[in-house]
Amino acid sequence: MDRHNEVKSISFWQAFLFWLKLGFISFGGPAGQIAIMHQELVERRKWISEKRFMHALNYCMLLPGPEAQQLATYIGWLMHKTKGGLIAGILFVLPSLFVLIALSWIYIKFGNISIIAGIFYGIKPAVTSIVFHATYRIGSRSLKNKFLWLIAVIAFIAIFAFNAPFPLIVLLAALTGYFTSKKYPALFSSNTHQSSGQSYGKAIIDDDTPTPEHALFKWSRLAKVVFIAALLWFIPLLSLFYIFGWNHAYTQMAWFFTKAALMTFGGAYAVLPYVYQGAVNYYHWLSPTQMIDGLALGESTPGPLIIVVAFVGFIGGYSQNLLGADHQFLAGALGAVIVTWFTFIFSFLFILAGAPIIESTHNQIKFTAPLTAITAAVVGVIFNLALFFGYHVLWSKGFNGPFDAISAIIVVSALIALFKFNQSVLRVIGVSALIGLIIKLLF
Repeated sequence: MDRHNEVKSISFWQAFLFWLKLGFISFGGPAGQIAIMHQELVERRKWISEKRFMHALNYCMLLPGPEAQQLATYIGWLMHKTKGGLIAGILFVLPSLFVLIALSWIYIKFGNISIIAGIFYGIKPAVTSIVFHATYRIGSRSLKNKFLWLIAVIAFIAIFAFNAPFPLIVLLAALTGYFTSKKYPALFSSNTHQSSGQSYGKAIIDDDTPTPEHALFKWSRLAKVVFIAALLWFIPLLSLFYIFGWNHAYTQMAWFFTKAALMTFGGAYAVLPYVYQGAVNYYHWLSPTQMIDGLALGESTPGPLIIVVAFVGFIGGYSQNLLGADHQFLAGALGAVIVTWFTFIFSFLFILAGAPIIESTHNQIKFTAPLTAITAAVVGVIFNLALFFGYHVLWSKGFNGPFDAISAIIVVSALIALFKFNQSVLRVIGVSALIGLIIKLLF
């Protein structure tokens, strides 16, 4: 089969069905979601080579916002232009938005019912195992020499022992990669980028596949993307200001989550403290307990973890009767949609505007070395996240509280299923949820 026919073999509707499926199975937070995309797109379908996949991922790691959703947008754009990027990014978010609106309504209407609690009880240990598994998968592909291992270890120590900010870790890793590559370029050439063809066979978008015309950088195209994105941000904000006024909760939600989307780096767990401080302590849209419960809902639904902001918007709109006592659900749903729009719109801007620049650099070591170093650092950060999950799942009341042996059994069983039997994330989540439900109903 020649190159021309190979490229055509990824039809738009093939990709559409995959992105739709991904929106419903993307559990496990960013680490789990990236692992799912790697398994599906690089290993199984061979739509994109590991070198191109990792290059895109490294760029997304630099950005504020949900890196897994941005990675899906990037790959969708690379395959099928702007419409492909929009479809991939929107379908990554949309199912989880609808699910979270429904769960938020059940939560606030019926409280902590045993069925929901049981499902959460089973899913949380499974998510812990998925993050550990994803750390291994990404690390085994990325840490190809002792120097990259050292970066990962230092990043882990920095965030675990010293609580270093994620943006600082990313910046130092990038600088380390850039300056080290000038003297020791071989450290960044014997990495995952070199072994992709040997590991998984030839990909449709392979290491040496020419950059498609739509992915070439043009100033006119950049200006067009920025202008349209500015309109899509400004017109809704202006409309909310005109209809409700600046101090209304809906307008303030739009403004607050604009800042959250632009000023916080490091994925959902870097954004959440900022959201907690503003939504709970300053605006009082919800209580501290509700915020924690919302995080559990976000962890237990597919899609990006930062979709928990939709819970914040729903509870704020619903509990404050922003559209009157007779329209509480509508008020909550509108709040969820508003905060989701203003949180995610910039993710599309960053990819559609910045990806053409990044695509032009995937064979230049002065660009790839900093990004490779960032990936190594991120492995250490994800491992810290896995330990964080494990601690809160196994000792939910702290080390002074009881050890949850049943959760530990679910964690170990899920790890065996993932590592030894190569079970899918969706199956592990489903079986774990069922186990948790049975345990809670019986005991």
